[in-house]
This record gives sequence, structure tokens and C-alpha cells, in this order.
Amino acid sequence: MERLKPRRAEIACAVLLCLMAVNLIGQILRKSITADEIVLIPASYYHLAAREFHLVYEHPPLCKILSALPLLLIQPDEFNRARLAPNERPIDRAWDYNVSFWNDNRQRFESICFWARLPMIALTLGLGVLIFVFTRQLFGAAAGVFAVALYSLEPLVLAHGRVVQTDIPATFGFLLVLYTMHRYDAQPTWRRAIWLGLATAVAILAKFSMLLVVPIVLLFFAVRWWRGGPAVAHLLVVCLTTLLLINAAYLFKHRALDPKEIDGLQRSFPKTASVLVPATKTLSYVVPVEFVLGALWQVTHSAEGHPAGLLGMHSKTGWWYYFPVAFFLKTSWPFLLIALGSLGWGTWQFVHKRDRRFLWLVAPFVFYSAALLFSGINIGVRYYLPGYALLFILGGAGLACITTFQKGRLAAAVLLLWCAVIALRTYPNYMPYLNRFASGHPPWWYLSDSNVEWGDDVRALADYLHERGENKVRAALLGTFLLPLYDVEPVDLLSDDKIPETRYVALGASFLNGSTVPEKPNWTESARVNRFDAYRRVQPEAIIGGSIYLLRVRD
Repeated sequence: MERLKPRRAEIACAVLLCLMAVNLIGQILRKSITADEIVLIPASYYHLAAREFHLVYEHPPLCKILSALPLLLIQPDEFNRARLAPNERPIDRAWDYNVSFWNDNRQRFESICFWARLPMIALTLGLGVLIFVFTRQLFGAAAGVFAVALYSLEPLVLAHGRVVQTDIPATFGFLLVLYTMHRYDAQPTWRRAIWLGLATAVAILAKFSMLLVVPIVLLFFAVRWWRGGPAVAHLLVVCLTTLLLINAAYLFKHRALDPKEIDGLQRSFPKTASVLVPATKTLSYVVPVEFVLGALWQVTHSAEGHPAGLLGMHSKTGWWYYFPVAFFLKTSWPFLLIALGSLGWGTWQFVHKRDRRFLWLVAPFVFYSAALLFSGINIGVRYYLPGYALLFILGGAGLACITTFQKGRLAAAVLLLWCAVIALRTYPNYMPYLNRFASGHPPWWYLSDSNVEWGDDVRALADYLHERGENKVRAALLGTFLLPLYDVEPVDLLSDDKIPETRYVALGASFLNGSTVPEKPNWTESARVNRFDAYRRVQPEAIIGGSIYLLRVRD
């Protein structure tokens, strides 16, 4: 036993992450895939199996590569490319690719969903290890254990830690850049410069918004150059390593822009197309053209905005205060107290005591938070997960500090127990979790989209209907496409045609909110967001998973 004592922190961290793994695996055994995974999982498989990067090219490939690795062993049936006309590309038939992938592999549907999500759980656990290692390096082993405890119990992390999407990978990449940068700063060697380049590539390949690590890295080397360090040569190594890994993620496949893509750029960027098109052609020799087009798509998306809801309001371009409000509504109360207290304490420690350890956390947190304030895409607090990671580390350091006092130990124990109780009580419905600040109205009034519904309760809805002898339902859900895969026939509530009667109506929280109701030429904005206003005051027979409101409309 004496041999184990020096490793008690590592053992505690391993136990916490093992319990987290059990939680996440339990969720994927009970929850259906999310609306985004309907398209991301097929795109993942085609990325590796067919080297077709057009499908969901608006997201970089890290999450796709990870989730596709187990599918290479399953070998799902693929889209018959003979269906493509001579001048058609996969992106022209992207939805057909998705439909055929799921329909042609119906017998293996559950198996595909399980194995595709398992690597994301592994990455989530890897992020937990990174949080522990970075926290221990900065503040000691006890702080590392506290940080992992906070991480493994927070509902937002538990909700997204098993989803094939870009948010957890982006959080991992962002923190990995800071960690490798910190190690390089302590000992600037060629090897650590290579590791920093690899970390930068991982972040960028996780989510296009992580291109913001580029100015962080450049500023870091600019400061080192100003101080007289070996900045220029090492920065060149970082850049070359980053480019090499980005190309490797796209399997070193390069091609030219095709006429349809040039036309798309000209329509999306009419004022700058004369410069942008030649620039994109040139960049396609350095990085794959899908990488450039994906980044440009995100620029267009951010400029155009995305329909969202907040506190009973609706907007396509969002609100500057969206993420602070969402943070206060979606974060568990004990972690909210720990995070805000530790952030204030960490800022004071840096400003007044010149403790540079806190610079590595507070400065990136402020930078990332400020960047999100200008985002026009307000569809989920999940975009703020990189900020949460820094708060977990600060929170771990704060708890380790107060446990040096006798009363502080009791306070830390109470706060962690409170976090554990919330995690247990909320299981497995972490996706729509809101704290008690959101108690005066229905959850869909406060927030929309992935904050309150993401399609992962379709299986539970189907089970509920089957238990009552029903196999048809009028529905407006983010996961409506999945209902036939669970032997339930959906009747589209958004249709302008006469809708057949059914015993039940199933409405997703975001559709009750109105933000995810699609735009139609003959609808005003008010008519769109209030499409289901008549149902908002009807008492549901059941709320499935906290995200689907099931109303019985006839006996």
C-alpha cells in the first residue's frame, strides 16, 4: 500500500474518469443520436472509407476521423455512386447519402450508433486526463483531482461528452494548445515546438472557430521574440508541423476548385470574390480545398446568423449577452459558485501577487469569452465548453486552496457532494438541463436548440408510444428523421397540407420555442416563431427526456 500513496491523486483521477465513462456509456445505451449526428456519422465514414470530404465539409475532420475508426471494422453498406449523374458531386446529393446510409444499414443501426460514439467518450476521458495533468503542473495534485471531479460531474460536459460533434474536440484542442505552450515556455526546445505545432493542428481540425488559437500562438512567439528567445525558427517549425497534420487529416488529397464552388464563392462573397477566388485557388495547394471552403462557410454562417431563442425573444443574429445568460442558466449552481469565486480569486492572484500561473488561465478565458460575445451563432452554450475547461482548472485550484483551512474542507466537501447529487438526479437527461434560475417559465422559453432539445430522446418517445399501442405520431422534432428507424411513422406537423389525425402530438422544446421552425415564403417571422403557440398552453401527458413534449389530443 505504501507504493500507492505517491499515486493517490492519479488513482483518484482514474476512478472519477471511470465513473464518468460508465455514465457516458449508459447514456449511449439509452439515448438516440442527436440531429447533428444523423449527418455527421455518415460523413465520418465516407471521409475515411471513400475519401469524400464534401459531406459536412463545414466541420473539420477530427471528430469524423475518430468516430469513423470503429466503423471501418463494421463496414456499413455505402451509397451507390451509380445514382450520381455525370455532373453531380457527393455534396449535391448529400441528404441522399445520409438517407441511404441509415436505411441501407437499418439492421445495424444501433451498432453503428454505439461504436461511432464510443471514440468521442474516449476523447472526453482524454480531456479529463489533460485537465488533471495541466492542473497538477500548475497547482499540484490535489487541485488536479478537484478539477477532474468538477469536470466529471458537470451536466453540460456529461451531455456532450458522448456526441459525435466538434465541441468536446474543440475544448480538448484549445486546452492542449495552452498546455503545450506552457511546457514550451518553461523549456523552449525543438521537440516542444513540434508538440505545440501538433496541438495547434488538433485544435484547428476540431472546429473552425479554433482558428482563433493562431493569433494566440503568434502573440506568444512575438513576446518571446521581443524578449530575445529563439522565436522565429521555432515558430516556423510550429507552422510546418501544423500544416503537415492538417493535410494528413485530409489524407493528403488536393484538388482544384470546381465551377460550382467558384460560383458559390461569388454568390456568398460578391464584394470580395475577385480576390477571394484566386486566394482560395492558391491556398488549395497548401491545404485541402475542403478545409478552405469549410472555414469560409463558417464565416458566411456567422455573418448570416442562425435563428435562436433567448428569454422569450427571437433573433437570427443573436445577442451580445447570449453566452453569459446561457452560462448562468445551464451551469449547475455549485459549480457556478466555484467558478465565479475561483475566477475572481485567480484574477486577484495574478494582478496583485503577480502569480503568472493564473495568466495561463485567466487571459485565455477572457480572450475566448470576448470572442464569443461577437458570435452571431447563438444555438448552444456548448460553444462555450473551452471556457468551461479553464474554469474547471481554476475551480480545482480554488478548492485546493480553501481545503488548507478546516472549515474550507467542509465547504469543499459540501460543494462537491452537491455537484454529485445534481449529476445523479439529472441522469441521463443532461442535454436539456437548466438550473433553478430557469424556474419561472417552461425551459423552452429561456433557451432553444441544443440547449433544450437535440433529437436524442427519439428512442424514448418511440418506446413510450409502442407501450401504448401507437405507431404513428404527429411530430415536429429535431430528430423526426429517426422515428421510422424505431418503427414509428411521423406525420409532419410543418406540412401545409391537411394533416391526418393521430392520438398524440410530439413537439420538441425548440419547436415550442419557435426558433427551429423553418422559414417558409408565405410565413411572416411572427407566424413562424408562433407556429405552435396553441400547444404552448396545453398540459403534456409526458415530457420525454425533458426535451420532447407529448400531448394527447384525442382518446
